[in-house]
Amino acid sequence: MVDRSAATLLLCGYYGEKNLGDDALLTVLLRDVPASLRLLITASDVDDLHRLCPSATRVDRRSLQAVVAAIGNVDAVVLGGGSLLQDSTSLRSLIYYLVVIATARLRRRPVLLWGQGLGPLKRPISRWLVRAVLPLCSSASWRDQRSFSQAKRWAPELPMDVAPDPVWQLPQKDWVGGGAIVLSWRPTPLLDSQGWRCLLGALASVAERLDAPVCWLAFHQHQDAPLLNSLHQRQLIPDTLMHRSQTVVPTELNTVYEQVSRARLVIPMRLHALVLARLAGCPIAALSYDPKVAVAADMAGIPWLPLAALPDSATIADQWLEQADQPPAPDQIASIRNDASRHGQRLRQGLELLRTG
Repeated sequence: MVDRSAATLLLCGYYGEKNLGDDALLTVLLRDVPASLRLLITASDVDDLHRLCPSATRVDRRSLQAVVAAIGNVDAVVLGGGSLLQDSTSLRSLIYYLVVIATARLRRRPVLLWGQGLGPLKRPISRWLVRAVLPLCSSASWRDQRSFSQAKRWAPELPMDVAPDPVWQLPQKDWVGGGAIVLSWRPTPLLDSQGWRCLLGALASVAERLDAPVCWLAFHQHQDAPLLNSLHQRQLIPDTLMHRSQTVVPTELNTVYEQVSRARLVIPMRLHALVLARLAGCPIAALSYDPKVAVAADMAGIPWLPLAALPDSATIADQWLEQADQPPAPDQIASIRNDASRHGQRLRQGLELLRTG
């Protein structure tokens, strides 16, 4: 039996994979977890993990065997942040997290979902599996209404709540301005060569009008850092834009804040880049590759365009020029941040039941 006087949690997520969005989620989750608990955390890179939580014990997230073995040494399992129950990455990824949930329940360990999105689930087998396994969880907090509504249909008895993405709880910063146009763009199947030319033509026009350098901020190092050179090799980037462009690969959240706080305009595709830029009070115009980006943009009063149905370059450039150097009103942020704290409240309620049980 696990020693209940020194409770231990397994925090399970996509950590230590050079993705600052997941680092941001873990940063908030660590604040929501009571400091008295011992932590095992699934991560790939041990150095990345220990920068965020030096006292944690790493479990190799790429080894399902290691994660399953760790479940026997903890009091509860927390699936922390993001959209872990989805099959757009792969069916294998979904099965990984379902095995974690099922194993924990077989070993009588509570499973708490924190700040989760549900789906997309494109395959009938995926939907069947999640519908079967979701009721095994002990509590859940969802980061969007669609996920919450679907979970309520599939697991009506599961205690749950819905709130804005947990990363909205990170600190607000002061916008300085006067610097670059900052992008947080990712490879996406929604843009073919023509779509990229449309987007890049608008960007080249805006950068020239503002006479501003362009910072390509690689929020996910492995996916985003090669994007500028890849587009250049495909001869999709105008020469004038290429001369203004530079890729920046941040290794911590403070670097992101430093970049966006000086930006004349931030144009994010990545959800958590949008959140951090809004927390920094930056001028923003978003690009939505996924409904979660559009939902966050609407909630925070940020104009956005859908990648699946872009207007012409001139229309895009007009929207971006209208937003440049115009920081949004700060009024909505306090309410969003307060609402996002419900993820922590739901988690602590579940952990309190663990302690008293």
